[in-house]
Amino acid sequence: MEKTIFFDLEGPLSPQDNAYEVMKLIGKEGAFIFEVISRYDDIISLEGREGYEPGDTLALIVPFLLLHGITEADIKKVSERAKIVEGAEYLFEKLQAENWDIYIISTSYEQHAYNVGRKLGVPENKIICTNLSLKLLRKVLSKTLREKKALPKEYLDTVKKAEEDIIELYSDIDNTELIVNRLDDFFFHQLRALGYDIFTTRVIGGERKAEAVREIAKEKGEEPSDVIAVGDSITDYKMLKEVATHGGISVVFNGNEYAVPYANVGLASVDIRFLHIVCNAFVRGGKGEVMEVVTKWEENQGGFEKNPADVPRNCITDDIRNFVMKQKVLGREKMPFPYFHNIEQADERRKEEIIKIHKRVRLRVREEAAKLG
Repeated sequence: MEKTIFFDLEGPLSPQDNAYEVMKLIGKEGAFIFEVISRYDDIISLEGREGYEPGDTLALIVPFLLLHGITEADIKKVSERAKIVEGAEYLFEKLQAENWDIYIISTSYEQHAYNVGRKLGVPENKIICTNLSLKLLRKVLSKTLREKKALPKEYLDTVKKAEEDIIELYSDIDNTELIVNRLDDFFFHQLRALGYDIFTTRVIGGERKAEAVREIAKEKGEEPSDVIAVGDSITDYKMLKEVATHGGISVVFNGNEYAVPYANVGLASVDIRFLHIVCNAFVRGGKGEVMEVVTKWEENQGGFEKNPADVPRNCITDDIRNFVMKQKVLGREKMPFPYFHNIEQADERRKEEIIKIHKRVRLRVREEAAKLG
């Protein structure tokens, strides 16, 4: 029997926010620009603006990449520095050996997504991500504005002025009205007046992730109830919701407040190998078995942590039990003991508690990138 699982990339598989790190090639101002645009992305995503999806930040930063001469090679070079989340290589080896059909659905640029996928043994045809050709965009932009070589002066001046304004907005990043007014004008009026459509870059985020899950499941003759989806942030909540509301298992891994409420299973851990417990339960008894296992973990987390040998066999694998016991011998502070949560049964107060746990672990795993939506 072939089983299907979908992973977000940045967060569950790699702690690096690739686009954020690429913008830092500009200097510290690049980080400021990205953080303001990321804030803008959150604001207009949550207001449900038509035609805009969470994660379109990766389209919005493209004018600045073009301005500063960033290339596809630069994106690949930054990606090569990316770490893999602890336990991911183990997890993927186990899932592949057990005949799971693994897909990565990522907002990330293809240069980063394919790199991380290669490290985990996932072929490019199983990776749905954001296609980006800065070289082609430069040609299109120059042709549109009747220039043959360098980017047109009018375009450069417009983007440089926007960059200056955004850097100034960084000092007042909580002033949502100022941010929205200035960036709306830049992205949807000034650039369009120059013939540049920001959505030339089609980012795989929000509803597009949910669409990918539906389309792949349909092609395979499966229902959303037959699959597992794993995500952690605002770009994943529609994918998580799609799977959860149709009877599948949606796992939020070290999630933020935008993602946790839409999953039915929570896993907060510095090591993602513990997801294998969920996958095994799913194979044994579908959603019902998964929810029973994670509920046992949630109710007995303290006891399981104190005495890993006492964890029931249906709640752990031999490999993971041995791993946990070995880590315990090395010292409590080194032991990556997980938190599982049955979010489906959690009331609003409990969800707030779960979000706090996830955020704490998220900060440890993702470090600086954790502050981004």
